[in-house]
Amino acid sequence: MELKGRVAVVTGGTRGVGAGIARSFAEAGAEVVVCARRPPEVPLKGAEFRPLDVRDHDAVHAFFTGLPRVDVLVNNAGGGPYRLLADADTARHARVIELNLLAPLTVSLAAYDHLKRAKGSVVMVGSVSGSRPSPGSAAYGAAKAGLENLARSMAVEWAPDVRVNTLVVGMVRTELAHLHYGGEEAITAVARTVPLGRLAEPSDVGGAAVFLASDAAGYLSGASLLVHGGGERPLFLDAATANRET
Repeated sequence: MELKGRVAVVTGGTRGVGAGIARSFAEAGAEVVVCARRPPEVPLKGAEFRPLDVRDHDAVHAFFTGLPRVDVLVNNAGGGPYRLLADADTARHARVIELNLLAPLTVSLAAYDHLKRAKGSVVMVGSVSGSRPSPGSAAYGAAKAGLENLARSMAVEWAPDVRVNTLVVGMVRTELAHLHYGGEEAITAVARTVPLGRLAEPSDVGGAAVFLASDAAGYLSGASLLVHGGGERPLFLDAATANRET
């Protein structure tokens, strides 16, 4: 799964999952450009940083106009705060949808000419939140559901020149994991709900992204690759067996 000689752009690539993806692409031999609003706190070996707000249409188009080549685009920038629907107005929820759905569309369209010339690949970073109820992050989940559908449509419209796939990512242990799950004890407890017994590392997501961008996945387009350690154990199983003798 070598990517030597290819140029990969990773949005939101300065920390967490994005940094893990950027490192994996660099290790696979790609020339990596990461973009975000702020530079990384720790420089990423093998990656060039360029500032960019992916919600700024004009800035995004200027960014890609200034690049000589793009072979791979990873739409990773996204996220959203914990916010119950009734605790905020529509405008606040709309900003989450803008970042997680409209921005990847803007970025993909801006990169299209480069990708078409290179016979390249787009990797969308989706979430399991897009396929299950997401209380406290409903707008985020709705946006990720839309992103996965967008990728499938894009894969058909842009074939055979550009492949488009989605990574459907579960829980990941990043430097900010404690904000989502709590301290070490809480993270350990959460990890026990995953069949593989641990949260993903950013490198797990990075390896999957490299695969989708590589020639090894040359016949994959419009696909959704689950990166979630087997998912979540259904709660009804524990409830149904709580009083069963073993």
